[in-house]
Amino acid sequence: MDLRIDISKPEAHAAAAAELLAFAGQERVFLFEAPMGAGKTTFIKVLCARLGVQDTMSSPTYAVVNEYATGDHQRVYHFDLYRLKSTAELLDIGFEEYLESGSYLFIEWPELAMPLIGSYVKVNIELNENIRYLCAQLITG
Repeated sequence: MDLRIDISKPEAHAAAAAELLAFAGQERVFLFEAPMGAGKTTFIKVLCARLGVQDTMSSPTYAVVNEYATGDHQRVYHFDLYRLKSTAELLDIGFEEYLESGSYLFIEWPELAMPLIGSYVKVNIELNENIRYLCAQLITG
């Protein structure tokens, strides 16, 4: 079963985040694929807010990973792997430990990480003229 939600209007994002998290069930790893500027980071901020993150959130483009805490002291990690060139660089930042943490991992530009991940939620933001769709599917490995 796949999920497809119209997220063209910003006011639809909070409900879409709740629906995506419910769809994911116990899965904590989310891989985001979409063109540059499609709204990946914007939607991840809404997901983090839904999970109770109260920190100021920003794109981890230069830091590679941002760590956030929820109100109940859970950790949420937001990765942007766009600048990484190899799996070795990913391993150097301790990526395997993040995977083993049981925390939510939201990963933009996930290509290098895919061989290291068993199961995950694949999230794609599709642009169709002026309409944006959030599409998701559970991938089990």
